[in-house]
Amino acid sequence: MNSRDKAGSALAEPVEAAAGGRRQFLARSTAVATSLATMALSESAVAQSGAAAVAPDVAKKNLPPNVPAWTKSLGAPTASPYGVPSKFETEATRKLYPGLKEPMSAYSTTPLQELDGTITPNGLFYERHHAGVPEIDPRQHRLMIHGLVKNPMIFEVQELRQFPSESHVYFLECSGNPSFLPPYGKTAAEVAGLVSCAEWTGVPLKTLLNRAGLDPKAKWIVAEGADGAGMTRSIPIEKCLDDVLVAYSQNGERLRPEQGYPIRLFVPGFEGNMSIKWLRRLHVTDQPGYTREETAKYTDLMADGRARKFSFVMECKSIITSPSGTHRLTRKGTHEMRGIAWSGHGKIKAVDVSVDGGNTWYPAALQEPVRSKALTAFRAPFEWSGKELMIMSRAVDETGYVQPTLEQLISVRGKVSFYHNNSVQPWRIAANGEVTNGRA
Repeated sequence: MNSRDKAGSALAEPVEAAAGGRRQFLARSTAVATSLATMALSESAVAQSGAAAVAPDVAKKNLPPNVPAWTKSLGAPTASPYGVPSKFETEATRKLYPGLKEPMSAYSTTPLQELDGTITPNGLFYERHHAGVPEIDPRQHRLMIHGLVKNPMIFEVQELRQFPSESHVYFLECSGNPSFLPPYGKTAAEVAGLVSCAEWTGVPLKTLLNRAGLDPKAKWIVAEGADGAGMTRSIPIEKCLDDVLVAYSQNGERLRPEQGYPIRLFVPGFEGNMSIKWLRRLHVTDQPGYTREETAKYTDLMADGRARKFSFVMECKSIITSPSGTHRLTRKGTHEMRGIAWSGHGKIKAVDVSVDGGNTWYPAALQEPVRSKALTAFRAPFEWSGKELMIMSRAVDETGYVQPTLEQLISVRGKVSFYHNNSVQPWRIAANGEVTNGRA
């Protein structure tokens, strides 16, 4: 018998071999598997998965070669009314932004550091409300289009669903994501969790405007929501006739109440609060409304005291989500940076990453498909030897615009601005592997 035959003889044992030989083989296999399981437990201390720690003796009983407890009984029934995540996944939740004490006019963030891919689950899509979430009966809700139109119209929700529809993947981002000033967030969610991405389905606004018949003098539309704040924003008519949707579904299901049920406006690439939720009225005018939400708020103050007028577009931006704040590297060697990039001007062209605080850069790989005005995933390898690193990403969009540093933004706008901070976000990896905000 040659060496290859000897090595494979145990696995190639004939079916009619003696029972004793089989018992010896199984005994040896069990001993090896138990040894490996014990080693795994000693290295990780206890099996954990976001829930409470599992006692080592209990966990050992569920490891190979043993048959785990959940294989010995029936599982949950099939017909649950609505699917929910595993009870062991406790970190992927929305959280009220730190420091906020009033939940009615507040915001909760998408847990970017816990997610993979570019589509945000509906239950984790960030929230921003100005007067809480209204409970609207769609049978009693209407959309009114009036003003500089030939045929003022009122639409029922079900009527809107009978028009030709479109579905598109777009990001949505609050213009205050984040502010320019400290305190800076600990996690990716606290830094930039007011951005999410979904597939939106609805009627192109231009379809409804064409049906109403625009007056040649029409230059703006003032959109109003049915919430207690009567949220109102002005939108240029050119944008309304381009890619704006009256949306009724998100990721294939009807809008959630916190996302504007039963209908919302969706204005791709523009600051989030222009995508009016709980949409009830579109007033076609020859000038902007200069409403509270576009004068007293959502304007960008400059260093000389003036304000940038109508800074609608969310500029090119990126953030590394893994590793990011509160994560920890537990081994030396090759790791992978993962993150997301987006631009209100269109597609992401490239993302560069750095491990030395921006002194040198190298290209990350973009995950296809790269969509216009949608989140794009990127990945890049890096080496960690146990020494401190400062990692960061810098996105470039199809217009050639390059994501700036915070210092570059402040040099242009000063420190009194609040909105439209699209600066590079650094993360510090300490010698012990702990990851913290590089600005802290």
